[in-house]
Amino acid sequence: MKLLITCVAAISALCGAAWSEDAKNGKQVFETHCAVCHGLDAYGDGPMAPALLVQPTDLSQLTAQNGGVFPVARIVMRIDGRDPLVSHGSMMPVYGSFFDIDSVPLKAETGQPIMTSSPVVDLLAYLRTLQE
Repeated sequence: MKLLITCVAAISALCGAAWSEDAKNGKQVFETHCAVCHGLDAYGDGPMAPALLVQPTDLSQLTAQNGGVFPVARIVMRIDGRDPLVSHGSMMPVYGSFFDIDSVPLKAETGQPIMTSSPVVDLLAYLRTLQE
């Protein structure tokens, strides 16, 4: 039991420490890997949008469409392929392992830890700045 409490405390501490987001780096990640479909303003109107079976989401409305809560877990799982989209054919980023370079804990909107990569953490930080 003592070991379990120690592990939970360590994971909680890591989750808090891992949220050292960098929105500026996230913007660069977005412009390089996401804007071609989602558009530079993230409205879902990128130059590749017409070629997709399912139109890209307006990423500026994620919080508004989720009852005022930024949907961290859903975004992470869409990006890393745990919740794949038909329009992408498989995992969302067609950029291979770029989004899988490391594994860091992050707190989901529920407070539960979720593992993701540091580029995704930065991308989430940037997407938060776009919410209307």
